[in-house]
Amino acid sequence: MIALRRLDSLTAEFLSQLDALLALERTADERIEQAVAEILGNVRSVGDAAVLEYTRRFDHVDAHSLGELELSRADLRAAFETLPPAQRGALEQAAARISSFHQRQKAESWEYADADGTRLGQKVTPLDRVGLYVPGGKAAYPSSVLMNALPAKVAGVGELIMVVPCPHGERNPLVLAAAHLAGIDRVFAIGGAQAVGALAYGTQTMPQVDKIVGPGNAYVASAKRRVFGVVGIDMVAGPSEVLVIADGSVNPDWVAMDLFAQAEHDELAQSILLCPDAAFIDSVAASIDRLLPTMPRQEVISASLQGRGALIHVRNLDEACAIANRIAPEHLELAVAEPHPLVAKIRHAGAIFIGHYSSESLGDYCAGPNHVLPTSRSARFASPLGVYDFQKRTSLIEVSKAGARALGPIASVLAQGEGLHAHARAAELRYES
Repeated sequence: MIALRRLDSLTAEFLSQLDALLALERTADERIEQAVAEILGNVRSVGDAAVLEYTRRFDHVDAHSLGELELSRADLRAAFETLPPAQRGALEQAAARISSFHQRQKAESWEYADADGTRLGQKVTPLDRVGLYVPGGKAAYPSSVLMNALPAKVAGVGELIMVVPCPHGERNPLVLAAAHLAGIDRVFAIGGAQAVGALAYGTQTMPQVDKIVGPGNAYVASAKRRVFGVVGIDMVAGPSEVLVIADGSVNPDWVAMDLFAQAEHDELAQSILLCPDAAFIDSVAASIDRLLPTMPRQEVISASLQGRGALIHVRNLDEACAIANRIAPEHLELAVAEPHPLVAKIRHAGAIFIGHYSSESLGDYCAGPNHVLPTSRSARFASPLGVYDFQKRTSLIEVSKAGARALGPIASVLAQGEGLHAHARAAELRYES
């Protein structure tokens, strides 16, 4: 029986208990930070040779050139064509749905004209080259390949380069098949901070990218933080999270399994239930105790639920929504009989799953919206990964002669107020002539 934390919003100490539950100690591991700084410095100064040395040391793969670690398009195609039909079909269906959703996010350039003939607008262009980091080895994350690569392709990114570690030379066919299906241009069997450095700085073989996206371990996360500014990054994600708001109308087994689905990621993942029905909370707790022994990853789930999970009794669904906005979860499930009125009350969430049949796991793989979502309360200011992350916006300004006469005096007054007299004179010359 799990000693799962129980909280009640009626108690005076509730908010402090909630804040303590949400707090995640982020003390930097100095050993990791120092190692990553050294790796990045060597990759930046030496290039290919440094990447090869670290790949030899960490992945136990010996190669004489970085070119030996680049997979051909034929390799990717072969991985796809040799998949069992069920896996191949699932990848194709997921890819189609993800592409269809993201097509609707694509922004277009626009312009308009003022009455005086001045034209203003915005030019939207895709990034030239993007790097995609994919965890490798025994772990298989083909869904991450699709979720990161397909929005980039919809945006029109010129070249997409994927890096994936292959310890002891083990290549995961599902990941390579997904790379083929997503149309990734180049794939290198390298990983870790050295792969991030190669993408960020470029080497003799690897071209420099403009942005790096994709998940990774603590070394990869540290490397992404350090190279930000040299290149763009998507985000530095924290542990996965789910918040379920339930009213007692859903099967408690479904809620328990949805909590498990997040908890099985790792011991720091967070699974929380908000419910105004105390008897239903008891039913979910009973389902957890009964179903947990059937889970292959029960030790991880148990550690996650006991460490960062909670069953929270609230006054009503309105209060549940207010608490949800305070939590700003990565995934929010509205497991209630009438979910749509609650959607309007949610301001902060990475993704909202509406109704009893909207399992969060469907969003992870094939519903269509992106599963790369803001974590650690960053949904208060951040958004899911999307096509917009692979597009740039450039302002267009074409001032007419009449516009120069109208705008020049305004600019002159403001520039002089800031003490920038050359700015003022540049504007004045145009309307004085």
